Amino acid sequence: MWFRKSKQNPASGPAYNPEKVTPVIRCSICTGEQVAGFRHLDTGRFEEVALLKNDEDLRAFRERYGITGEIRKIY
Repeated sequence: MWFRKSKQNPASGPAYNPEKVTPVIRCSICTGEQVAGFRHLDTGRFEEVALLKNDEDLRAFRERYGITGEIRKIY
């Protein structure tokens, strides 16, 4: 009651503004796990959006944010 987290709408992710962020896929060298998200151009901070388990998850990420072209991978 006192320190309850406010509920966020899970369907709404971060806003994609190509002038401020760039889409990237962060890959783990050890486990092979891939996470799609955005890297802030001013700070370099990575913001997670979706865990990529298969090609369908990547397609859904691209559709949701209207991303075309190649997405850079970071390790």
